[in-house]
Amino acid sequence: MLILLLYFFIAVVFIQIFYYLGIFGKFAFGKPQTITPKKLPVSVIVCAKNEQENVKKYIPLLAEQNYPDFEIVLIDDASSDETLEVFEEFEEKYSNIRLVKVKNNEAFWGNKKYALTLGIKASTKDYLLFTDADCYPNSKEWITAMTSQFTLNKTIVLGYGGYEKIERSLLNKIIRFETVLTAMQYFSWAKTGLPYMGVGRNLAYKKEEFFNVNGFIDHIQIRSGDDDLFVNQAANKANTTIAYSPESFTYSKPKETYREWFTQKRRHVATANYYKFFDKIQLGLFYSSQLLFFLLVILLLAFQFQWIAVLALLATRYTIAWIVIGFSAGKLKENDLKIWFPVIEIVVIFTQINIFITNIFSKPVNWK
Repeated sequence: MLILLLYFFIAVVFIQIFYYLGIFGKFAFGKPQTITPKKLPVSVIVCAKNEQENVKKYIPLLAEQNYPDFEIVLIDDASSDETLEVFEEFEEKYSNIRLVKVKNNEAFWGNKKYALTLGIKASTKDYLLFTDADCYPNSKEWITAMTSQFTLNKTIVLGYGGYEKIERSLLNKIIRFETVLTAMQYFSWAKTGLPYMGVGRNLAYKKEEFFNVNGFIDHIQIRSGDDDLFVNQAANKANTTIAYSPESFTYSKPKETYREWFTQKRRHVATANYYKFFDKIQLGLFYSSQLLFFLLVILLLAFQFQWIAVLALLATRYTIAWIVIGFSAGKLKENDLKIWFPVIEIVVIFTQINIFITNIFSKPVNWK
């Protein structure tokens, strides 16, 4: 029995090595990205619901972008606070702001995709750049950096949406590590030619891509997924690329309690259930092999069975994973996370298990 577990453990280690070197290494060890301005006409899309404080701070940062041809489409999704009033003030202040007022609709009550669809249809530019109301660009060259990756064929650009650093906060490191891990995955699979998701905090695509798949119609009944489900449906090897220069990053304030972050991640995990079959398989295999790696290490070492070989495999997997994670974190300017990898990885794995079990018994809460 133990010899079978050892063989199984060896197989799991090789699966992990394949993911880290064969897939994630494509992003981790890739060349730094250069920015070649394209000066394409861009509509920056921001959808907000009860975000009055955030939009006061962040919309001016969008309006002050160093870019020659862009408009900002502000979508108020039936807010009950003063978000709409703030938007109206910005509309008067900035000539390139276009305001879309969404009223509650019985058929699409509280559906962000409906609000976004109205905003996209109201936009006047050929290229769309999305961010959330609680996000801000890392530089005044954000639009330039994101649009620089468009080509004649590459009409979907996946960006990085990070979180602010909070000193002496383990939770903050966990949140940012999980964000780096997720970005490393979707960037790497995109470079492999199999893009499967992006994040609405930082995502761009040509408007025709939206209409090519009839917008969000195939998953309009699913409240979440305006970003990743759209990318999962519309993106392919030919039309998708990534942006990872520091100027292209956006940031937002992270959750301050574990419960808040857990609730947020429940929504994200639930949406993944609607991915294409292959994408669910590759994600499931990676995360299950992570879990099995730790469980089998504990079991084999508890029985001291071939412990030298087990420790050698443990060290090999950790060394490779640590290097790949380290290079990826470096590219995303999250260097302080490198040293925390062995501890945070375990926390993230068991959080994911908890999320999976919780989602079986209750439905996550979606758009506000």
